[in-house]
Amino acid sequence: MSIEDLKEKIKGVGGFSLPQLRTLPDDLFLGLIIVLVAFGSFGLGRLSKIESTKTPIRIENEPQVTVETFTASVAGNKAPTNVDQSASAIGSAVNQLVGSKNGKKYYYPWCSGVSRISEANLLHFASKADAEAQGYTPSSTCKGL
Repeated sequence: MSIEDLKEKIKGVGGFSLPQLRTLPDDLFLGLIIVLVAFGSFGLGRLSKIESTKTPIRIENEPQVTVETFTASVAGNKAPTNVDQSASAIGSAVNQLVGSKNGKKYYYPWCSGVSRISEANLLHFASKADAEAQGYTPSSTCKGL
């Protein structure tokens, strides 16, 4: 089959009439759309199954946060040199809450309100329950409290 033969078939001379040539692309297009939707649906279904079978992250050996965790750093003790101790210090810093002696709100250390509290008035709390037991309430400007 030569290029000339293909040109004749496309023009409708080689046994195809013009109306049959027009319906062929529509049928082909519809079939292609059906196949693509089927593949897309199958792929999304597989993707959702993969997401549901992932193992969630678990934190094991979470360090205990106590008042001594915060008083040791205030008293001027040197930083821990052991890897396990430094990991527990990092874990306790996440749970640390601060407040002011002059106010009644508590914050995370990275909240904007903490920058306005002087070092002399800064209080540290081990947990939300500890802060609330002392009469403090969560700050409305600090997200996540």
